[in-house]
Amino acid sequence: MKTSLLFFAIIILVTTSCTKDSGFYANIEPLPEVYNEKYKDYEENPFMKVTDQPISTFSVDADGGSYANMRRFLYLGQTPPKASVRIEEYINYFTFDYKEPEAGENVSLESELSRCPWNTEHFLMRIGMKGKTIPESELPNSNYVFLIDVSGSMNSPDKLGILKTGFSTMVDKLKDQDRIAIVTYAGEAGVLLPSTYGDEKSKIKEAIDQLGAGGSTAGAAGISTAYEIAQENFIPDGNNRVILGSDGDFNVGPSSTDELIELIEEKRESGIYLTVLGVGGGNLNDYMMEQIANKGNGNYEYIDNAKQIQKVFMYEFEKFHTVAKDSKIQITFNANMVDSYRLIGYENRSLNNEDFDNDTIDAGEIGSSQTITAIYELVLFDTLNIEKYAQFDFRYKKPNETQSRLLTHEIGNIPRDIYESTENMRFAAAIGGFGLMMKQSEYKGTASKQLVLELGNSSTTFDPNDYRKEFIDLITNWTE
Repeated sequence: MKTSLLFFAIIILVTTSCTKDSGFYANIEPLPEVYNEKYKDYEENPFMKVTDQPISTFSVDADGGSYANMRRFLYLGQTPPKASVRIEEYINYFTFDYKEPEAGENVSLESELSRCPWNTEHFLMRIGMKGKTIPESELPNSNYVFLIDVSGSMNSPDKLGILKTGFSTMVDKLKDQDRIAIVTYAGEAGVLLPSTYGDEKSKIKEAIDQLGAGGSTAGAAGISTAYEIAQENFIPDGNNRVILGSDGDFNVGPSSTDELIELIEEKRESGIYLTVLGVGGGNLNDYMMEQIANKGNGNYEYIDNAKQIQKVFMYEFEKFHTVAKDSKIQITFNANMVDSYRLIGYENRSLNNEDFDNDTIDAGEIGSSQTITAIYELVLFDTLNIEKYAQFDFRYKKPNETQSRLLTHEIGNIPRDIYESTENMRFAAAIGGFGLMMKQSEYKGTASKQLVLELGNSSTTFDPNDYRKEFIDLITNWTE
């Protein structure tokens, strides 16, 4: 009991402080002592021979939840469970210095090759995408429904308390013609605030202040009610979005991950997007929340402290506005140049090759000004041939279109030493190498704290809101 109380005291201190720089359950990894958190352990992608499988196809992932969750563990002096580590979310927590799309397109593409810092006999290939930046004054009107878990498990400052602060912060960003409704759920769903225009900020904040926790958790009922209200107030050509805040401890009505995914897949056809915000510790259902965000045309973030509230609700507010949906990546490797490859992360975003051209297959979303990065580890042939290494094909739909658009980019630049590559490449390698360490990966090679810091410290010229510097401080204070 004393251990549990100490744990929650530490969690509350960390999450409320602004001074710190701050069906498939068989493979879920148990956590020590007071933890009862749920994660899905995906097997890492192996190396694939190009002669056997020259094509790699997957969906984009714009989530950052796994990184923020890791930070919570490190601040507590603990190593995150390896099942919680999704390396693509570590990388995509950060913004990269990518060019804007060409006229008429909503996404840009780029690539780079370098030596692999944790295995110098191998190489890294970075691919990057950026969603079109829409100036804040030109963002379409929004129809939001805040769906807030007020069950008994949410009754703590690091859960309901931090959500109340976050949603109040977001209210300040609303335009007068934006709309917000608030749905709560515990034993049953209820409407705390009917859809209200953004010029009534005081009324919206008063409703948020009234939130209190208690009871069981009827998550599915809350989801259904939220989507109904979002549909009733639907804005054609606007931003229609449900934002769910919870620890994921659903226990009334349909509550298994499979049941909730089925519900979300049905709702996504309405043209309403979904953002899922995870909070707290001890009983966090990370697996369920990441999956419903994945299947619901949405993204998943974890809110671990006050600075993360600012990141999600203020500094990166434009990510709530989708510019590319059902975004898919297909890399075709040149068998004359590449012997084998391994995609780092994205294990639960894999698609069949034939899914790439099928516009009925769901894939990921990209928000305004959002960057997406993926890295491959390659084994190259020692050849003097001057040919492209791979072709990077990308499909996406504009928000109000049903037919996908194809972009193509040839990857042919000569690999450089990692320390002579761009800051984008060095920082992606730093985060990727750190992720391999947290994943306890068999492929981590010589990745170390020193290597991560060397790469990271040389990659901070482009650093919106100092998140790269915060990462370096986190690693500096981390005991390997």
